[in-house]
Amino acid sequence: MSELNHECGIVAVYQYGQADQCPISSNHTRNQVSRMVPRMLLDIQNRGQLAAGMTTFKPRDKELLLTHKRLGLVSEAFRMSRKNKYQDLMERHSGPAAIGHVRYATCGKDDPNNAQPFERAHLEKRKWFAFGFNGQLANYAELRNEITSGGDFHLARETDTETLMHLISQVLSVRPDIKMRELLSAISIRLDGAYNIAYLNARGDMFVSRDPQGFRPLCYADRDGFFAAASESVALTNLGFDTSGIRDLPPGSAVTIQDGVLRVEEYSRAAVRSHCFFEWIYFANVCSRLDGQSVYLTRKTLGEELAKQETESKENAIVVPVPDTAKAAAEGMAFEMSIPCLEGLMRHRALGRTFIESEDRDAKARMKYIPLPEVLEGKKVFLVDDTIVRSTTMKVLVEQIRTRGKAAEVHVRVACPPIMAPCFYGIDMPDVGDLFAPRFTDGSIELTREMEEEMARHFNADSLRYLPISSISKAVNTDATNLCQACLTGEYPTQAGQRLYDLSLNAQESCSEDGGSRRLVEGTDSPVLPPSTI
Repeated sequence: MSELNHECGIVAVYQYGQADQCPISSNHTRNQVSRMVPRMLLDIQNRGQLAAGMTTFKPRDKELLLTHKRLGLVSEAFRMSRKNKYQDLMERHSGPAAIGHVRYATCGKDDPNNAQPFERAHLEKRKWFAFGFNGQLANYAELRNEITSGGDFHLARETDTETLMHLISQVLSVRPDIKMRELLSAISIRLDGAYNIAYLNARGDMFVSRDPQGFRPLCYADRDGFFAAASESVALTNLGFDTSGIRDLPPGSAVTIQDGVLRVEEYSRAAVRSHCFFEWIYFANVCSRLDGQSVYLTRKTLGEELAKQETESKENAIVVPVPDTAKAAAEGMAFEMSIPCLEGLMRHRALGRTFIESEDRDAKARMKYIPLPEVLEGKKVFLVDDTIVRSTTMKVLVEQIRTRGKAAEVHVRVACPPIMAPCFYGIDMPDVGDLFAPRFTDGSIELTREMEEEMARHFNADSLRYLPISSISKAVNTDATNLCQACLTGEYPTQAGQRLYDLSLNAQESCSEDGGSRRLVEGTDSPVLPPSTI
């Protein structure tokens, strides 16, 4: 039960018009637009590095839907380094419509069967479908128990994606002619959490949908009968769509394509919006725009906010970013303070992000970055990171900058408030007991200087400063009531999310009392939390 702990990305393309040539690419005919999917997935590779896949609609073949998915990066999954094999694969998967997915998981089996899209074959074309899913269902345990207890049903993978496939199948078995908007309405009333979906069936019907609270980003563009959608705008701009033609899909809405007609339809409405702020500060491609807000400018503004609260002397000082996602924040801080921003740390390109890797974390952190004494020696270093989750990487970095880099002082600056709680909506955050900040705050979300000084001593840093929570909504240019900041505040925008957090706190208290690591699953007596809580 480890497949819920992921941040993923979805894409979709469809030449639903009658033109023989794709208006975006003169190299692709109507039946070859599916070839664009691997390219789009490369642009959102930051959202998933464990597996990649695509499903193509092939109206002239016996196999009306054809799915290819493999473990590894996009280039590995699609054999892109082997030109002939890649071309053969693309030829087999040529068609007028396709969906794609990249998956990012933290632990568990590296099983290709857990890669997406998921496909459910059926004799009836309207019941034969495939879909890719980006998000996480906070009420997964409840849905799982409901499905497995209601008749002769079995879940083979125990993932929220498979649960979603069962829910869609149940609706289609009762109402095979249901409209796609109505299908989404029917399943949405049973779901709690984040669930962006790219769906394609054997009749050539497609929808891409965003959950009613808009946790995860999703955008689309349409030109002369050619439609494309992606988790991030960078995948659409690199296809050739002008920025002005790229639209953010409103929460609770879907783009549907059926019988050659494209519609944007609302299927559900939530009382509040809950766009995940962490998308802007960490996960998203810096070239993207999410709900109209530039990722790069958001991160730059966070750095400027860091500079405005700075009290240390600027003499002999430099700003050094932790590569790569903290670069924009470091540049903003340095510009505001009128001191140099230099790359005193180089990232080992063969290693991935360590906060989502559980084995030999300390050793991987030591390998991940290389300090440059030519830049750092004798300097007062303002070390800027986008966030601190478990603290392993930061502790190693401060040590390396002092010993190998020979810096005179190291001042840690975090372009984010402290992470105080897990995420149950699609971003891997550890349980409360594994987070760094709660150990020093006694449950308070407002830090005192004494707390920050104790944290600095933990890292052997000269000082440490976090941003206040108010800086997030300012940088994102969005009212805080429209953002999910549950991992900062412990206040969750859905009922199931709040229940899981309460269980997590109770499990942590039990752990403290018993000296063990007892954890609970919502709705069961199992001593293991659902994977969404790590």
